[in-house]
Amino acid sequence: MRKTNLLVALGYLITGVSAAGPAVSQTTPRIAFEKYTLPNGLQVILHEDHSTPIVAVNTWYHVGSGDEQPGRTGFAHLFEHIMFMGSQNVPVGMFDQWLEAAGADNNGSTTEDRTNYYEVLPSNALELALWLDADRMGWLLPTMDLPKVDLQRDVVKNERRQSYDNVPYGRADETILAALYPKSHPYSWPVIGSMADLSAATLDDTKNFFRTYYAPNNATISIAGDFDPATARRLVAKYFGSIPRGPAVTRRTSVPPVVIPSDRFLVLEDKVQLPRLFYTWPTVKLFAPDDAALDVLAQVLANDKNSRLYKKLVYELQVVQSVRAFQESSRLTGKFQVDVLPKPGQATADIDKLVKVEIAGIISKGITQRELVRAQNSFRAQFLDRIASVLGKADALNSYNYFAGTPDYVRQDAARYDRVTAADVQRVARTYLGKPKIVLTVVPEGKKELMLSAAGGAK
Repeated sequence: MRKTNLLVALGYLITGVSAAGPAVSQTTPRIAFEKYTLPNGLQVILHEDHSTPIVAVNTWYHVGSGDEQPGRTGFAHLFEHIMFMGSQNVPVGMFDQWLEAAGADNNGSTTEDRTNYYEVLPSNALELALWLDADRMGWLLPTMDLPKVDLQRDVVKNERRQSYDNVPYGRADETILAALYPKSHPYSWPVIGSMADLSAATLDDTKNFFRTYYAPNNATISIAGDFDPATARRLVAKYFGSIPRGPAVTRRTSVPPVVIPSDRFLVLEDKVQLPRLFYTWPTVKLFAPDDAALDVLAQVLANDKNSRLYKKLVYELQVVQSVRAFQESSRLTGKFQVDVLPKPGQATADIDKLVKVEIAGIISKGITQRELVRAQNSFRAQFLDRIASVLGKADALNSYNYFAGTPDYVRQDAARYDRVTAADVQRVARTYLGKPKIVLTVVPEGKKELMLSAAGGAK
């Protein structure tokens, strides 16, 4: 990420407007919107909110690290940086300067599935944001040379050092991805890419990647806030309408299910003081039938102070410093992870037994109605918090448009969590957490004997 991004991912409990139906949440706030498509394929979503004189412009390119190829990784994230380096009518450095002079905040982020860029600015500066975004979409290539690519390549490499290579436990995620997925799987490498691939990328490689994916027919722009719709439509047509359509993008719609025959135990030595345990199970993609129940399971298991693992390991026994669980759902597949950091002097084998007991308890006995309701209320609160800003609404509209096929999905999405039952949570715990998994122990350098093994304890 180029700067600190306050909304890397909005989650998936937000956006849209829809008529209420039998499977639609009746308590979800509506977000009215208008959607249309330019002749060049650019999708445009408009949402008016005149409560404050602020507008958010949020552009999604339907490309992420999952669209890269083995040996050519890191391109989507590299372009997240290059796109701020100026274009044909915007000199280097002026993109940020002009926006900041107008009182704007801007940033971008990349995932395995998409890349987004946004500006939040006073309403009277909307035209500036649209012109800048259009110029880098349509006229970036004429000014993209090797010095620019090399500069941002070095920035990304340094970011990798800061976020992966030189941060405690920073290489755990890419180690897990490589073990969980086959090499040909689009999620088997980290979003940031590898140092070797970044070094090997040529100017032609980067230009071809841009030509393929950074075209209007592979993008959606969402505008939310205090603006006049007729004016916004005119400005979008003025600045984006002349950008030529790019090649048609063929994107994978499915991948083979991930099957782990038996528990796989890995060890990673790192410059850390304490061992850390990561348990990862393959699960389901975003909006799959079990997706919401897995989210609820993660919440009940380890995501607040009332969760099973937190109460037992952090509060009652005081044997771990932190514990968390999450269901990470992407466009093609998903994974469920439990992450435990023991306190000094605690044996990983003992912590492992305690984790297994709590998971086994949910599998065998399920969860209480009180736990279910508390988790559902937590998701409702997160939803309301995330749609409180015009940026949240703009990104939400884009998110549903891409992942659900329409911005008109908020009430259906919220209803998924309302429909989850305690029996559903027990069932998904048994179905997914009762199967083989990847178990990674990150240990201090020279302490491989602390890793967990198939015998259920450290070697």
